[in-house]
Amino acid sequence: MYLSTIDKPKSANWKGLSGNVFALGTVSLITDVSSEMVAAVLPLYLVIGLQLSPAAYGLIDGVYTGATTLLRLAGGYLADRTNRRKAVAGFGYGLSAVAKLGLLAAGNSLTALGVVITADRAGKGLRTAPRDALITLSTPSGDLGRAFGVHRAMDGIGAFAGPLVAMAVLAASAQSFDAVFVTSFCIAAFGVLVLVLYVKDRPEPVQRREPLKLALLKDPAVRRIVLAASLLGLVTIGDGFVYLLLQKREGLAFGWFPLLAVGTSLVYLLLAAPLGALADKIGRLKVMLAGYGALTVVYLLLHGPLSGWPLLVLVVLLYGVFYACTDGVLMALAGPVLPERLRTTGIALIQSGQALAYLGSSVLFGLAWQFWSPEAATRVAAVAAVLALITTAALLGRRK
Repeated sequence: MYLSTIDKPKSANWKGLSGNVFALGTVSLITDVSSEMVAAVLPLYLVIGLQLSPAAYGLIDGVYTGATTLLRLAGGYLADRTNRRKAVAGFGYGLSAVAKLGLLAAGNSLTALGVVITADRAGKGLRTAPRDALITLSTPSGDLGRAFGVHRAMDGIGAFAGPLVAMAVLAASAQSFDAVFVTSFCIAAFGVLVLVLYVKDRPEPVQRREPLKLALLKDPAVRRIVLAASLLGLVTIGDGFVYLLLQKREGLAFGWFPLLAVGTSLVYLLLAAPLGALADKIGRLKVMLAGYGALTVVYLLLHGPLSGWPLLVLVVLLYGVFYACTDGVLMALAGPVLPERLRTTGIALIQSGQALAYLGSSVLFGLAWQFWSPEAATRVAAVAAVLALITTAALLGRRK
């Protein structure tokens, strides 16, 4: 049996999803409003405001996602070990909320900003695997694509609204970033309250735990998914670089910069649920590979013949398609392969492989931009993405 075919569904309607999926989606929606209020302007602030070099920004961008790798594993393992996935996820959400207040005191200090950003990402690292495990444990195997699609669509609504809320707060507060940070904290705290009140845990009888390396990594299917996820993370350069390259090429006014993230999020939230259902219907591997194909085209367009508004619209559209095809689909593909009692640990292992690879990708792309050129860097990234696609197809299309 092929790994890419284990996830074919038997149902094709939108009924019957657990209330936990919608509750977790609501928490993610609220939290993403808070996160994207800050994240939408962060690349511009660091590179233009603080005059960081591309290499320095690449390091910070990589740390932003990759430095919490061990915490992802720790959070996943702790959630499985204690059967308290909701509690671990709640701690992660709470830590990220408190970090928003830390931005008030950080000012222009890069050291302080680094500490606050790391705390925020540590919270994300702790919460992501337990949250995704709760979705898989609350959903029949054949409906996982739909469940993750609905969750990611709700998440996308928050990502779409966050930059708009930030722009509104800035306009109402005479461009005060402190007002953005305080508002972001209040919204994040409300998300934690929704989690506490409405998300239900899935405790199971305590069983004898095998060591992590024996229980998961001895399975060839799990090893192939971890390797594929890491390769795909290595060829993903990150939103900030894509948007900065667009701004640099088109001379986009600073006030319009957050709208690039808004456009991507809009495409994502519109397509995440239907593409999740399509993944259940035709195979999740096919949809995921199509998403990384869209990312490859984005890299080529950044320094291709197209320019102006057609370029901006096409890049934002394809970038949103990339996220809709990949963000939840990989977890839906991996879910049935992972043993239920170590589901959170397995998801954390996959996400950690991606995050660590992303750290390397951001650093390498920043160095390539600074010491070669942005054109050369993106073209190398496109070639690497094609090679990763071929390798992933070979790894996940093999017999178990």
